[in-house]
Amino acid sequence: MKNKEEIFAENGLNRRDFLGQIGMAAAATLISPSLFAQPKPWFEISLAEFSLAGSLYGGKLKNMDFPAKAKNDFGISAVEYVSGFWNGKSQDQAYLNELKQRTGDLGVRNVLIMVDGEGDLGASDAAKRLKAVENHYKWVDAAKFLGCHAIRVNMEGDGTPEDILKQGVEGYGKLVEYGKKTGISVIIENHISVSTNPDWLARLLKEVNSPYAGSLPDFGNFTEREKPKTMTLEGFMSAKILNDYDKYEGTRKLMPYAKGVSAKTHTFDEKGNCTDVDFNKMMPIVKKGITKNFKGFIGIEYEGGFMKMMGAKGDYLSEDDGIKATKALLEKAQAL
Repeated sequence: MKNKEEIFAENGLNRRDFLGQIGMAAAATLISPSLFAQPKPWFEISLAEFSLAGSLYGGKLKNMDFPAKAKNDFGISAVEYVSGFWNGKSQDQAYLNELKQRTGDLGVRNVLIMVDGEGDLGASDAAKRLKAVENHYKWVDAAKFLGCHAIRVNMEGDGTPEDILKQGVEGYGKLVEYGKKTGISVIIENHISVSTNPDWLARLLKEVNSPYAGSLPDFGNFTEREKPKTMTLEGFMSAKILNDYDKYEGTRKLMPYAKGVSAKTHTFDEKGNCTDVDFNKMMPIVKKGITKNFKGFIGIEYEGGFMKMMGAKGDYLSEDDGIKATKALLEKAQAL
């Protein structure tokens, strides 16, 4: 019978090689499978409800059914609501209970509520300003109940930009303090009027100086217009442009305060690239600007469906296709 040394030799091994291979094999069994797992993306994708504005305004979809639509049709498990689609249900406990139950059953995360039409937080009249602050309380409470991290508000007022800033520090600051009591952030989107100026908005947030204040940079809202004569698409689009700020530089300036990001899109080319925003340029800016304030979500806000519903001229995709096209761009960016 051949001894061990002879067997090793026939296979081109010596005893040291053999023992080394056994040791490597044993070590391999101890390595955690997590070392081979794919790295976690640097952000999660959420869906802003306004992406489906045409269906919601047209009665084809209800706010209560929005989370299921996001999960089942697009594979998105995080949602951002719009207050205008709630039909006055923000304080209806039965409604809130059902919405929370549905999202829980679906495994959908409630991220934030975008609040509109509750008054000017930067109004010059102190009574009106306080009323606007108090009008937002119910949305803070609803967000808390649903497990959101924030509500998104608008920053409007009257007077000069300096006047609105001073009034906004008082009004918005008071609302932020209410949010702090329940652990809900109150964040401002560059959305309307002077808030489209990223320098102005950054200054406001700096002066309020609270961990519960922050921004929601929106890729498409850096154009300041005069107040439209009529609240129609035609009236809005015909309103005089006062300032048109660079969206890339504006996003960079707001990212230090960002608790989320709104990836707004309108149209796409034949290769699936957004024609409004160069995602290859924008997303590295977003990634580089992320701080500990960021809550991890970038929301899809496809507006083409709404524009199409309003009769705007343009080669707009359907709501579903526009959402999918935006999602594809964000998924590509997750690999950055």
